[in-house]
Amino acid sequence: MHEAKTTLSRLVERAEAGEEIVIARNGAPAVRLVPVAQAPRFADSLGCLKGEIRLAADFDDPEALPPEFRDAFGL
Repeated sequence: MHEAKTTLSRLVERAEAGEEIVIARNGAPAVRLVPVAQAPRFADSLGCLKGEIRLAADFDDPEALPPEFRDAFGL
C-alpha cells in the first residue's frame, strides 16, 4: 500500500495503457486498478442518424395537427 501511494501516478499510467494493477495490503490483494471505460465522445456521434430520420412534408403545417393541439396552441 505504501509503495502504491508513492508511485500512484506511474501505476495509473500503466493501468491506462491496459495493464491490470493489483494493490495489496499486508501482502493480500486488496484492490485492482483498471482504466475506466471511455464513453463515446459527443463529436463521434454527430451524424450517426443521417438518413434514418424522415420528416413529413407537412410537419410544420398547423392544419395537419389534431384540433385539440391547434386549440391548445391557439392556432
